[in-house]
Parts: sequence; C-alpha cells; structure tokens
Amino acid sequence: MIKKIVREDNFLSLSGNIVIAVLGIGGFALLARSLSLDVFGEWVLFITGGSFVEMFRFGITNTGLIRFLSGADETSRYKLIGSNALIGLGSTTLIAIILMGCYTFFNETITNSGYNLFFKWYPALAFLNLPWNNALVVLQADRKYGKILAVKSIKSGLFFLVILVHFFIIQMSLNHLVIALLIINAITSLITITLGWDGTKYIVKATSETNKTLLNFGKYTTFTLIGSNLLRSADTVIISLSPMGSAAVALYSIPLKLIEIQQIPLRSFVATAFPKMSKASVQGNVKEVKELFYSYSGALTYLFVIMSLFTFIFADFLVLMLSGEQYLKADPVTGFNVADILRVFSVYGLLLPIDRMTGIGLDSVNKPNINAIKVFIMVAANVIGDFIAIFIFESLMLVAVASIVFTLIGIWMGMYFLNKELKLSYREIFSSGIEFYKTIFNKIKNSRF
Repeated sequence: MIKKIVREDNFLSLSGNIVIAVLGIGGFALLARSLSLDVFGEWVLFITGGSFVEMFRFGITNTGLIRFLSGADETSRYKLIGSNALIGLGSTTLIAIILMGCYTFFNETITNSGYNLFFKWYPALAFLNLPWNNALVVLQADRKYGKILAVKSIKSGLFFLVILVHFFIIQMSLNHLVIALLIINAITSLITITLGWDGTKYIVKATSETNKTLLNFGKYTTFTLIGSNLLRSADTVIISLSPMGSAAVALYSIPLKLIEIQQIPLRSFVATAFPKMSKASVQGNVKEVKELFYSYSGALTYLFVIMSLFTFIFADFLVLMLSGEQYLKADPVTGFNVADILRVFSVYGLLLPIDRMTGIGLDSVNKPNINAIKVFIMVAANVIGDFIAIFIFESLMLVAVASIVFTLIGIWMGMYFLNKELKLSYREIFSSGIEFYKTIFNKIKNSRF
C-alpha cells in the first residue's frame, strides 16, 4: 500500500512542490533576517520581475504542449517538443534584447530604482534557465513526476546551500547571490541537456504546422499565465510605485510568501489534473472530464478549509517563524501588521481551489480564450482594488481584501462558462470531495485489516 502511494502521481507531484516550498521559504527566511529592509525589498523585486517575465516566456507553449502531447503519436511528439524548444529560444532572445535595450537607454532611472538588479542580470538568467524549464514541461506532459522532483531538488537545493553559506559563514552582496543563482541554473540546465530531458535536440524537427499549433493555443494561455502572475505580482508592483516604497514591499512579501504554503497542494494536484482532463477531453470523454473536475475541486476545497483555519489561528506564530520578531508587531513607521494581513489571505486561500480548477477545466476543453478573458477581468478588478486601497486608504490590509474580491469574481465567471461545456453543479463539487476522502479512508482501512 505504501509503495503504491509513494509511486502515485499526486504524491510525487506534491513531494516536488513541498521540496521547492521548504527550500524556498527557508531561503526567504534567512535572507529576510540577514539583509536590511531596503536591500531585501530589491531582492523581492528581482524575483517578482523574473517570475513575471518567465510566465510570459513559458506561457506561450507550456500549457499547449502538455495538452497536445497527451494525445500525440511518436512523430508528432518530436515535432511538438522541437517547436517548444524553438519558440522558447526565440521568445527568450526577444525579451533579452528588450531588457538590455531598456537598461542601456534608461540606465540612470533604472539604477536609481528598485529594479536595477532585475534589468542588469535577468537577460543572462533567462538563457541559462531555458533548458531545465523546457525539461520540466516535457516531463509534466509525460507525467514523469519523479524526474521533475529530481530537477527541482538540484536547482533549489544548491541555491539553498549558497544561502546557508551566506547566512552562517560569508556575508554576500546581492550581486554575489545573483551570480551564484546564474551558475546553479547553468548546472541544472547542463544536467537536463545531458540526460536528453529538455528536448533541445529535437529543435530541427520543428515544423511550421506544430509551431502554429502551439502558438495558436499559446496566444490565449500566455495572456492567462501573465494575468495569473499579475494577480500575484500586481500588489507588489503597485506598492513599490507608491510612496510606501521598498519597506512596504518587504512587509507585504511576508504574508505573500506564507500563503504560498497553502498553494503547495493546489499546484501539485493541478499539475496532475490537467494532463488527465486534457486527455479525456481530446478523447471526447466529457463524463470523465466532469468527474475529474468534481473530484479535484471538492477534495482540494475541504483540504483548504483545514489549512486556512490553521493559518488564521496561528498567523502570529507563522510570521515569527518565517521572518523573525521584527516583523511580528505593527511596523512603527507605517503601522502595518503582517499577521493581520496573513489572516485576510487565509480567507482568500479558501476560494483558490474552485477558481483554479475552473481555469484548468476551460483549458482542458479547449477554451483557453474564455479562460484568458476570465483571468484578465480578475486582474482588472485586482488593480482597481489595489489603487483604491493604496492611494486612497493607504492600507495594505485592503490590498489583501481586494484579493478575496477578484477571486470571487473568478469563481463565478469560471463556473458560468464551464457550465456551458460540462453542465456543472456546486453541490456535486462538495459531495465528490467527501466521496474522495471516503474512498481513501476505505482503502487504508481495508489494507490494514
């Protein structure tokens, strides 16, 4: 029974995301304690900027590649993987040229802003992390979650070791930390190229037809992924542009990082749900798509009820563990309380499973255009809410409340449009969730007795 569970897709996917989250949060905590508030804010902006651009780069092909590889024969498979590598290289080159041009022509403005680190180093990082990112999407399409776990562990584990050295042995500057990050990404990419997981060698097999297939699907999923990233990063960017500055960015990043813990099982289960739902949709099995949607949405919602309660009750303890006592009390300059913001985010966490699964459902049934519209309406609601919260009420708490509002809008829109394809009901989500846990309980009970 234990062997079966350990080899199960959801378990391996969850393990991979737990490894990344533990190492990421551990590194984040050590950097928050070792860097000054302003310098730590620059690091947060570097990571936020990089995440946003990478969402654009990989959003073009990732979702489409997973969907179309699910039902591809061997010849089409190599063409699709080659197209993915070719389009990824082209988009990376274009982005690098734009960023280097901006850094050259607006050097003084950028140098005096919090984004200097991003414009200076990201173009190099974009090329170095391209092969291992390509490997991750091919491995996800093939549902090779054990290999995904290995790639993520190498990359995140090595950088966590660097942060440990920085914290306990040699104090490094931000530039030194970024250079270490570049070297680690190069090593990880070299490993995936050597093992043939990245698909770069199939770049010559790319055809105009497979390029067009991925780009046609990707023009919608790119907007969806950019929108999804904006939902997370818009708060940080708008706060950074306000008079609150880098210090407020650093304060707000603490609850944002903590809420990522809640999203570990969500990312893990979604990574396994999407290939299954896509395959069922490609084969015309609408009943299976509905069953998968109900089962994943219900099971995750019940899980998130428990996690959100824990986060709400133990918010002070979680902030203390992640960032230290200096972030536990209300900031004397701004008056912002990090633990209270985290409590608001715990309510937001309750809503995430159904919202995310409606998005996955729309992509699975080949409606990426509808999903893109849904996400961008959510982004618009978030940006409007952020501006009102920051520039009228000067409140980080209300910025977090805006997250609850835009997620409710996303759930309503997602269920409305997906209902047109699958004929859904909210009641089935919750009853299927209970059935999911009953099945697991019975399996465990029968295996023991």
